[in-house]
Amino acid sequence: MTQRVDLATVMDRLAIDDVVTGYAVAVDDGDWAAYRALFTAGGRADYSSAGGIEGPAGQVAQWLAQTMELFPVRQHLIVNRSIRLEDVAGSPGDSAEVRADFLNPMRLAAPEADGTVTSPNFVAAGRYTFALARTRDGWRLTRVTVHEKWRHMAV
Repeated sequence: MTQRVDLATVMDRLAIDDVVTGYAVAVDDGDWAAYRALFTAGGRADYSSAGGIEGPAGQVAQWLAQTMELFPVRQHLIVNRSIRLEDVAGSPGDSAEVRADFLNPMRLAAPEADGTVTSPNFVAAGRYTFALARTRDGWRLTRVTVHEKWRHMAV
């Protein structure tokens, strides 16, 4: 590889990492316009392993907006990112895949019968698979798949 190819690869990896981080921030902040903007026009998301839906990113964003109202406090940690760039004769191509583990602690607001609100902690964890494509606007998600491995709720 030449230094130019090495630099392009590093720049692609940083840009892809920004998309994955933007995904976590958009979900945690409830910024569904930012969430949708991370996807290509035909981008899809699959939350079925976590009891959610699979479908076009816009439809999934609407579902997330409603579902996340149950969790007024959430923090999405996406770690152990493994980025695989398409290799085109030794140069980076226009597609990539990221596998990354997640830990997602949230606080569930649950009103009690007497009107008081308790806030149990809810944690979900597993692995994401992100598929991305290079577009004129930069790297965008073509597919996000959640592979939830476990969850726990403690009051």
